[in-house]
Amino acid sequence: MIYELHVGTFTNEGTWLAAATKLEHLKSLGITVIQLMPVGTFSGAFGWGYDTTLPFAPFAPYGTINEMRAFIDAAHSVGVGVILDVVYNHVGLGDHYRAYSDHYLTSRYENEWGASFNFDGEGARAVRDFIIDNAVYWIRDFHLDGLRIDAVQAMFDSSERHILAELTEAVREAAKPRSAYVVVENQPQERRMIESPDIGGFGVDAMYSDDFQHTLRVATIGHDDFYYRDYRGTPQELVSALKYGFLYQGQRSDARDKTYGTYNLETPPRHFVHFLENHDQVANSPRGLRLSSLLSPACLRAITGILLLAPQTPCLFQGQEFGSTRPFYYFFGIEGEHGKAVAAGRRTSLKNFPGVADPAMLERLADPADPATFAQSKLDWAEAERHQGLLALHRDLLTLRRTDPVFSQETERWIDGAVLGDGALLLRYMTPEPAGHRLILFNLGRDLPMAVTAEPLLAPPDGNVWSLAWSSEHPDYDGAGRRPVDPEHFWILPSDCTLMLRSEARK
Repeated sequence: MIYELHVGTFTNEGTWLAAATKLEHLKSLGITVIQLMPVGTFSGAFGWGYDTTLPFAPFAPYGTINEMRAFIDAAHSVGVGVILDVVYNHVGLGDHYRAYSDHYLTSRYENEWGASFNFDGEGARAVRDFIIDNAVYWIRDFHLDGLRIDAVQAMFDSSERHILAELTEAVREAAKPRSAYVVVENQPQERRMIESPDIGGFGVDAMYSDDFQHTLRVATIGHDDFYYRDYRGTPQELVSALKYGFLYQGQRSDARDKTYGTYNLETPPRHFVHFLENHDQVANSPRGLRLSSLLSPACLRAITGILLLAPQTPCLFQGQEFGSTRPFYYFFGIEGEHGKAVAAGRRTSLKNFPGVADPAMLERLADPADPATFAQSKLDWAEAERHQGLLALHRDLLTLRRTDPVFSQETERWIDGAVLGDGALLLRYMTPEPAGHRLILFNLGRDLPMAVTAEPLLAPPDGNVWSLAWSSEHPDYDGAGRRPVDPEHFWILPSDCTLMLRSEARK
């Protein structure tokens, strides 16, 4: 279970010391891995961190190097791992690499974010060593447990052995005798990321899947513009995402006007990370609104249920567990012409959403360089006290993932799913033992009468019956109450609800 956080906005103080005071909260929630947004030094007083200029120097406003080490040690002391988001696909504003050598960077490739590192041209060996040494530095000197590597499709390399494969091997070696978890953002959705180096793969552990988030957002919000245009939010899309991780595995994408993705039908679920929110998806909207501000409480509970009961590795974005209503904007505290250029670029990008192109909306977009934009993005921890029901839902589901062998992947299992209605689906976990079967029912549509349903996945194993084990509408979660569930008689699958049924021996 991954939890993405940005040190500068995770607490009001925005420091390692303040973040450490929340570790018990994360532990009690059931988080097993913290994913830190980039902390390498960047230009400006505040920012997301993806424009790193000094990759070996942690950003000073967060605290000292020893305070960062103390945060990681404290996380380990409560049983929580820590991985770091790193950026090796481009160089940020204010870099000084060219002052040392012209070979650090290359103009051979087109990169939307800035100059690319030279991984395959003249002098590339020293550049490759520099980047690999940085990755190893975080593992060896800070005892981090792995890396999340940003936009690896833009780590351009035509070498016989790709820089990512070499880097991953070095990180695993540096972590010994510990293991290292390496997860990548890879927009082309390439299977070679997780394939073994023995057959030419890069050997990473997992890939983030935007497809799940995109189709679920269309299903709940309704808008399918810009990069959401490839999704309809149908139950079939959701079933396919839950079974196969990626929805696009080589078929045509309308938004890209070409084929997209690679074959992954046989890729085990552990190689995919699914999420409802992350820094990009929240900020890629005109007002930076969280799902808690866009959806009804029942809908939010239901989609949280399907995320945390699904077979893929789930990831939460800071404050999601208590329904944070604070926006999360794109912020970058640089002044002058660079600051104006960043703001203009942000406006141009967001104008791809038709609503943002409205001149009245453009006037209201948050200025990335304004300190108020940064301050408004900080979590309000008082909301954690006010939203105890949603917190309880997350805790119970994460406990279930940890303690039930079927969800914790400690037993042999296989997964199938089916569409039940215009907004409803089921996901079935099956095991060699009848008692291991689990049935997830998910409905975003109207109340669905379950009178006669010709779907074999609804049938329990021989000699067993289905028993309701969990409902997103439990009063403990501020829900409307659990309706009776009796699959052998007429019953109703409620709207905006997720249920989990357990197989039990017939009495």
